Amino acid sequence: MSSLRRTALAAGVFYLLSFVSVPTLALYAPVRDATYISGIGSSNGVIVGVVLEIIVALAGIGTAVALYPVLKRQNHGIALGFVGSRVLEAATIFAGTVILMTMVTLRKDGAAADALATGNALVAMHNWTFLIGQGLIPAVNGVLLGTLLFRSRLVPRILPLLGFVGATLLVVSAVATLFGLWAQVSTASGLLTLPIGVWEFSLGVYLIVKGFKPTPLTAAMVLASTPPADRPAVTV
Repeated sequence: MSSLRRTALAAGVFYLLSFVSVPTLALYAPVRDATYISGIGSSNGVIVGVVLEIIVALAGIGTAVALYPVLKRQNHGIALGFVGSRVLEAATIFAGTVILMTMVTLRKDGAAADALATGNALVAMHNWTFLIGQGLIPAVNGVLLGTLLFRSRLVPRILPLLGFVGATLLVVSAVATLFGLWAQVSTASGLLTLPIGVWEFSLGVYLIVKGFKPTPLTAAMVLASTPPADRPAVTV
C-alpha cells in the first residue's frame, strides 16, 4: 500500500469515526431540561455521550492532520487554516463536554431544587457552545477543505460541491437559530444540517474505497518519494 493510499485510508476512517456521536441526540435529551441537575437517576447515558464526543473531537483533528501533507501541496495557507479550524472545533466540543460533566457532578452531589438558575445557565452555555462549535465551524471546514479538493481534483468534484452547499445551509440554520427562528433541535435545523453530514460521510467512504484520484499533485508526490536511481530520465 502506497503512502498516498495510507493517507487517504486514514483520513477516511477518521471521517467515519466522527459520526459515532450521532446517538447523543437521544443520550443528551434529559440534559436539555434545566431541572436535570436536581433530579435523580443514572447519568450513564450522558457520560457515554461525552465519551463519544471526545472521540469525535480527536477524529476531527485526525482528518486534518492526515490530509495536511497532501493538501499543503495545493495551497499551504488554506491547508493550515483547515488544521486550525479542526482544532478549534475540537476545542469547542471539549468545552461542551466539560459543561455536561459539570451538570452530571451537580446531579450526583444532590443539587437542591433551588439550583434551577444554575441548571438554566449550564444548559444555555452548552447550547451556545454546540451552536458555535458544531453549527458554524464545520461550515468553515467545508469551505476550506472543499476549496482544496475542488482545485486539486483529488476526489470527484461533486463531493466538494456538496460540501459548499452543506456549508451554506449549515450557516443558514445556525443564523436562524441565533435569531430565534427555530430551536436548535428541530426539524428545520435537522434538514439543513443533513447535507454537511452527507458530504463528510461520502468523503470518508470515497477515501476508504477509492483513495485519491491520480492528478499532477499526486504524481509529483510519487516522484518526490521515488529514489533518484529509480526516477525516470528527463530529456531536455
